[in-house]
Amino acid sequence: MTDRMPVDFWFDPACPWAWLTSRWILEVERLRPIEPRWHIMSLYVLNEHKDIPEQYRKMLTMETVRVLAAAAAKYGGDAEGGESAVLGALYTELGVRFHNQGRRRGGEPLRDLIAESLQAAGYDPQLTDAMDSTEFDEEIRRSHAEGIGLVGEEVGTPVIRVGGPASSVAFFGPVVTPAPKGEAAAKLWDGVVLVASTDGFFELKRSRTRGPVFD
Repeated sequence: MTDRMPVDFWFDPACPWAWLTSRWILEVERLRPIEPRWHIMSLYVLNEHKDIPEQYRKMLTMETVRVLAAAAAKYGGDAEGGESAVLGALYTELGVRFHNQGRRRGGEPLRDLIAESLQAAGYDPQLTDAMDSTEFDEEIRRSHAEGIGLVGEEVGTPVIRVGGPASSVAFFGPVVTPAPKGEAAAKLWDGVVLVASTDGFFELKRSRTRGPVFD
């Protein structure tokens, strides 16, 4: 049986672009021998000392990532795959509600959406109490620093690392919409890993001409 290549994926659940990339990674998992491993990062932490528009700053929060961290701490020892499996399952439930269903944009209370997501993932909805607690902030910042330290402060979420810590490549993105399916997803994966593995390669970019497209 072929060993699967570890693919570490750092995300903030609020980001629609990271959500699309995460769904692409799950599609790639069906077609290439990779093993996604989920980690938290935080747009709040990334931008807390940056000069950004005040309206954008008001949108940034630690609340959802705190609940993710609380769920991972409570259930990670029981789940196959540990904390990563818990984070991946809860991220899926949050992302469907936040992005595919558009309920966060529609103004539904964040606490209600998180509680519903927890319950759908099989976790205690009372973990929403972590939204207002700083108990897991140190762990969130540690995880964030690990991911962003691979690629630098000039980027955002997601951050992807392919391979183990001793021999790996890391990059921000890719930013793509809609999330590719089937062989298109696999071809994009092969291309991204190829360019990211090229010594001295740093950037390939063009202006976005459309917003996120959710299936």
